[in-house]
Amino acid sequence: ILSSPADCVSCGKIMSGCKNMLYQQSKDGTGEICIWGRHVFMGYLEMEDATMEAIDEEGWLHTGDLGRVDSHGFLYITGRIKEILITAGGENVAPVPIENMVKEKIPIISNAILVGDKAKFLSILLTLKCEVDRRNGEPLDKLSLEAIQFCRKLGSHVSTVSEILELQDPLVYKAIQQGIDAVNQEAISNAQRIQKWVILEKDFSVHNGELGPTTKIRRHFVTQKYRKQIESFYR
Repeated sequence: ILSSPADCVSCGKIMSGCKNMLYQQSKDGTGEICIWGRHVFMGYLEMEDATMEAIDEEGWLHTGDLGRVDSHGFLYITGRIKEILITAGGENVAPVPIENMVKEKIPIISNAILVGDKAKFLSILLTLKCEVDRRNGEPLDKLSLEAIQFCRKLGSHVSTVSEILELQDPLVYKAIQQGIDAVNQEAISNAQRIQKWVILEKDFSVHNGELGPTTKIRRHFVTQKYRKQIESFYR
């Protein structure tokens, strides 16, 4: 649909004869990407309800993707509507890019779940990289070799998640906070900064229900399972 003549990071600019718009834009210019033109399909075969849900009366296809357009007209996809967080201030926040950045900045982190829907600020649930029981996929308390090496470089001698939590290991906690600070420095607005975080006792797994069969995080399940930890952020 889109060509990218000058910016390979974006989806490119709209092609001649096609149209796009951002539906229900937030204050930061992010909205649902909708497209219109002869490249849009006619609908689902014998599925009128599904067709009406995807394509509106004016022929716009609602993709379910969130995006923004820069000053040069380049389109960027920033997330999915189903994954989006809407802060108390009404700003849309795509969690996946922020979560990925946290894992990139803090190598000891295995999984990160951003929370803060309808809240005044964002917080994040963190799990650490651990060994796994190969018989059932159950994450163990023992840190992975990579995580242990990370701790040793910091000067910490811990080797399990429980040790880190019981001691509130100052070296590990400081490194995590520094990583969070680095992520916040790249935030495009104050609403997208992470204010609080917590380390969970166990990494996520299919066996325990946090991950689906394809190892994709089940966000609703995770937020329900760790509801008490999330509520503690906002007391």
